[in-house]
Amino acid sequence: MIPHQDPVLRVGGSLVHVRVRVEQTALPGIGVRHDLLTESGRRLGVVSHRNGRRDLVLYDPDDPDSCQHDIPLTDDEAEALADILGASLMLGQLSGLREQAAGLLTEQIAIPAGSKYVNRKLGDTQARSRTGASIVAVLRQGEVIVSPEPSFRFAAGDVVVVVGTRKGLDGVTAILADSDPDG
Repeated sequence: MIPHQDPVLRVGGSLVHVRVRVEQTALPGIGVRHDLLTESGRRLGVVSHRNGRRDLVLYDPDDPDSCQHDIPLTDDEAEALADILGASLMLGQLSGLREQAAGLLTEQIAIPAGSKYVNRKLGDTQARSRTGASIVAVLRQGEVIVSPEPSFRFAAGDVVVVVGTRKGLDGVTAILADSDPDG
């Protein structure tokens, strides 16, 4: 069993230690198991088989060596679960940043079908230079695109995650809602 170091996350200019202990156990002939103990005292894990299969494992609270539930996951299911967990973690981290920085807000803004920016590049919005707010992620059909490049093309229904002041967020909302093709 190999315990991992506490992960370190850079938030702004600060390093923040994440207090989650993940234990890795080699399973000869099978693959590897990663376990973690939740704050509530529940133990869960993921078994990654050598053939690529993954199982989500929930241990019996009364017997931490006994498996209470074993849920096989297809590649698509594992990817969807990772996306869900990744999105909520990222948004939680952004929310934590908001609490640390006075006046800094995060907001999710949907791109309406009539926006002139549908099928156009993020860079075309000039959102940061026009408003001072930054588009830090895009949520699209359950997928999270973190730190999209200026060449990233928007689609109707995308939800952008924006960080900035109230005035900046309102400015980005107005930009993305613009349906005038002549701008």
